[in-house]
Amino acid sequence: MQLHLSSWPEIEDYLTRSRGIVIPIGSTEQHGPTGLIGTDAICPEVIARRAGDEAGFLVGPTFNVGIAQHHLGFPGTLTIRPSTMIAAIHDWVSSLGRHGFERVYFFNGHGGNVSTINAAFAEIYADRSLAGDASNRGPVKCRLANWWDYKPVMDFCRTRYGAGHGSHATPSEIAVTYFAYPQAIKDAPMSPVIAPTGRFTDAEDYRAKFPDGRIGSDPTLADPKDGETLVGLSAAGLIEDYRAFLAN
Repeated sequence: MQLHLSSWPEIEDYLTRSRGIVIPIGSTEQHGPTGLIGTDAICPEVIARRAGDEAGFLVGPTFNVGIAQHHLGFPGTLTIRPSTMIAAIHDWVSSLGRHGFERVYFFNGHGGNVSTINAAFAEIYADRSLAGDASNRGPVKCRLANWWDYKPVMDFCRTRYGAGHGSHATPSEIAVTYFAYPQAIKDAPMSPVIAPTGRFTDAEDYRAKFPDGRIGSDPTLADPKDGETLVGLSAAGLIEDYRAFLAN
């Protein structure tokens, strides 16, 4: 069930059965010469939709622009400041809380978002703690999980891709997007085959160290069939973890 494809009476009815929602959250940034710019938003969106359809829970709109300043050396990347993201997540959760949602599960596709999402949760909880007995808000609780965090997903990636998996423009994330959008499959030479690794600061530093955008990865290993497998594994992990979050 998708929030954007529902009417308000349907959401009102849903709230009589459940007070939880899953929010896919990602980024809009370069993913090497063959990866889609929307990869980090597409992956959690596709997986969450699969899981929501299978388990009957509500999936909200995708928060699709994240913390990506270091990718701005590549055309097409969009970013927001950490302070902007914290404020936006705060307002999303507050809006949901006003309607009676009590569990908001952020399903993430971009590692660069993690610290800022957790900071946003701290702001949300601080509001309630500081308000004390005067607060009329419900006890909204938040959870963050990355789509690749579930053990079967990680095991598959280690076995299938080995040293070529890397940390950005990985074959696993690109495989998911190619499964979801086979008409968008790209082809380009990779040199070196496995990209270098290292640390970075701003956009210029990143582009100088990783000129084609990849970090430690060989995305030529990406296959739509792998993407289908990964969507299934991650959706199963999401369903299990989300149900545990609701029950806690």
